[in-house]
Amino acid sequence: MTHPSTEGARPFHVYDTTLRDGAQQEGMNLSVADKLAIAPLLDELGVGFIEGGWPGAIPKDTEFFARARTELDLKNAVLAAFGSTRKPGIRAEDDPQVRALIDSQAPVVTLVAKFDLRHVERALRTTAEENLAMIGDTVALLVREGRRVVVDAEHFFDGFRFDREYALSAAVRAFEAGAEVVALCDTNGGMLPDWVTEIVTEARAAVGPDAILGMHAHNDSGCAVANSIAAVGAGCEHVQGTVNGYGERTGNADLLAVVANLEIKHGRTLLAADGEGEGGLAEMTRIAHAISEITNIAPFARQPYVGASAFAHKGGLHASAIKVDPDLYQHIDPRRVGNDMRMLISDMAGRAAIELKGRELGFDLTGQSELLARVTKRVKDAEAQGYTYDAADASFELLLVEELNGGRPGYFRVESWRAIVERAGGRGVPATAEATVKLHAGGERIVSTGEGNGPVNALDHALRQALVRVYPVLESFELIDFKVRILDAMHGTDAVTRVLIESSDGQTSWSTVGVGPNLLEASWEALTDSAIWGLYHHGVDPS
Repeated sequence: MTHPSTEGARPFHVYDTTLRDGAQQEGMNLSVADKLAIAPLLDELGVGFIEGGWPGAIPKDTEFFARARTELDLKNAVLAAFGSTRKPGIRAEDDPQVRALIDSQAPVVTLVAKFDLRHVERALRTTAEENLAMIGDTVALLVREGRRVVVDAEHFFDGFRFDREYALSAAVRAFEAGAEVVALCDTNGGMLPDWVTEIVTEARAAVGPDAILGMHAHNDSGCAVANSIAAVGAGCEHVQGTVNGYGERTGNADLLAVVANLEIKHGRTLLAADGEGEGGLAEMTRIAHAISEITNIAPFARQPYVGASAFAHKGGLHASAIKVDPDLYQHIDPRRVGNDMRMLISDMAGRAAIELKGRELGFDLTGQSELLARVTKRVKDAEAQGYTYDAADASFELLLVEELNGGRPGYFRVESWRAIVERAGGRGVPATAEATVKLHAGGERIVSTGEGNGPVNALDHALRQALVRVYPVLESFELIDFKVRILDAMHGTDAVTRVLIESSDGQTSWSTVGVGPNLLEASWEALTDSAIWGLYHHGVDPS
């Protein structure tokens, strides 16, 4: 599947390799079910090609292609099977891995081939001419079998700098054999944009204007996105990358950033549009985060375009300008990529930031100068004590509700709490933690005891057990992240502790902060704030 770049121009290829190259990231292990769940999201995004893996070499990938034939209904993309050229000294028809590529029934086959003469001689241990024959023979066989063929020119850029003529001759041989695309790979990730521009320009001249060149960039020099855009500017019409920049070492080019830059900054239309003309760009943030959930790799907050902090503003000067015109401090409207602007509340915040943050949370504070002054002062005073609200929106909202209404919702009143840790035996014997909470809710005094794998976990259990009798919705709440920061560490055990916790009800998540002279007091404040905010946003009336 190809999608138009500009009117009257040749089709442009957006090629995703998350399921193959991205899955080589340290700590990532995608099951067949994971791949079958990610592929429809990539299709929904609107990419033209989804590289599913290496059938024949990896059993999971063989299974993926077999199941994909009946379980995937792709509307925009076509599947590509990845593999290598035939081995030296045998016919392509007799190479079992080449046969496995054909048997996968993928309409597109992407072949990795050596384009650096040093790799040909030292890694493949064959001759320069035999390597060219391996490329030509394998491509020709696959074309005869009715496959569209992409050749990944491994180590092309390094190979070009070592032996320009050989790297270019390998590209010409691939096209002569019938390859649709030759993707120039910066396999080691060491190129810089001006080098890429120079080399792609020479490659374009060598293969002629009718051949489709692609770019496959790794991020070892921090330039993968920039190198991909430079390659497109120099004549590439096919770009490869991974969602969220997944990949081994420092990752591959983040396909989302590449496409967003080309679509928004260069005016191209690269992603497929649905029946109503809505392109995948507007779904980019949602899809990026959905794929993060499946890979079980937390989203990178500062990821361009789709990160939670991509359009987050903290400085007071920024807030004042954004109040007048958001475009003054944003390079695009975040809604174009499905993201949103956020105001971060900190000691840098002025009244404009507080007003904008209130609006974001659903409160109209326009003209309430005294309220804004009080809230601004409270924030600055609290941050001087160690609080931080830029990562704890729920705690800030409770502060705002308290100033607006003269107090927080009275869901419960705490009488006392305690936590103990007991260890029977020496090192290596697990300790037990127990917490007791005494509070008043629903017109009664409740005493609850909870156990956990630590004192904070035990406090969390005790608090929930005490409140769930009165507020059953708490059953769905769970603590999903817990961060501790020791402030003024030079004071040793007398230092101030800050705790940030993230909670979820299965549909949304929220973050709260607590500060205290020790871990337990800080944790207790964050835990109680979390329960109050969750009940408040579920529309629960205090009992």
